[in-house]
Amino acid sequence: MPSYPFLTFARTRAGALLASAAALASVGVLHPAPAAAASAPARAASPHATAAVLDLDATGRTPVVHGEDTAYDTASIVKVDILAALLLRAQDAGRQLTAAERGHAEPMIERSDNTAANALWREIGQASGLAAANKRLGLTSTTGGPGVKWGLTRTTASDQMRLLRAVFDGDATGKSGSTGKSALNAQSRTYVRSLMGKVIPEQTWGVSAAGGSGSARALKNGWLQRNTTGLWDVNSVGQVTVNGHRWLVAVLSNGSASMSDGISLVERTARAAVAQRLSGPPGAGAGRRR
Repeated sequence: MPSYPFLTFARTRAGALLASAAALASVGVLHPAPAAAASAPARAASPHATAAVLDLDATGRTPVVHGEDTAYDTASIVKVDILAALLLRAQDAGRQLTAAERGHAEPMIERSDNTAANALWREIGQASGLAAANKRLGLTSTTGGPGVKWGLTRTTASDQMRLLRAVFDGDATGKSGSTGKSALNAQSRTYVRSLMGKVIPEQTWGVSAAGGSGSARALKNGWLQRNTTGLWDVNSVGQVTVNGHRWLVAVLSNGSASMSDGISLVERTARAAVAQRLSGPPGAGAGRRR
């Protein structure tokens, strides 16, 4: 199995930061770096975050982007995109997912299993297969990671919002979900939503913070540490419920000194983006960058 000389991945929120080298090595293709590099102190953090939000139940249906809409590493949020590409392949063949495909898809989303992601990344044709699916899904600024390195896929908050709309709104083009323009059919969209709604409890941080405790949510998070700097990329995408409305929220970040700092940044950014949108009149600020 190939190694990643410049990345390390963690598996849980707090415990992952103290995980043993053996535990880190269990995450499939995304292997930890040598111990000397992994133990190097992080450079001075200069964290950045970008959010995209959309109230699906409001009159204004143009997402609002907060921050500079530049590209970030996806880490494991790309697993939603991988699953969408797999489902499009099955739709094209006029079939359901096989038992083996479901056996990879479910742990890939619910537990962020990397070995399962490795298998499905190969099945969809890696970066070229992802690109073909994304063209159909309406994504315009996402580039698949090289070779087996799906975690190095690059994306923007706007593109993650397009993917979320393809899954939750049925439309990746900005029109009403009732038009059903997503390339994913209703059954495929329901399947993705159901898995995102069953993410294990220790991975339900992130955009869920915008909805408050106990509110309905369906999400997928991603996190990785860059060995060259020791800094963390932490991302979260999904749907949350705020004041009875369904909100799509995507937050991408990099440059945090620790995973916990990255989670805090993502959660603050998600809450602030939704609160700022709520503070204006209906439809105000739609499409503006802040």
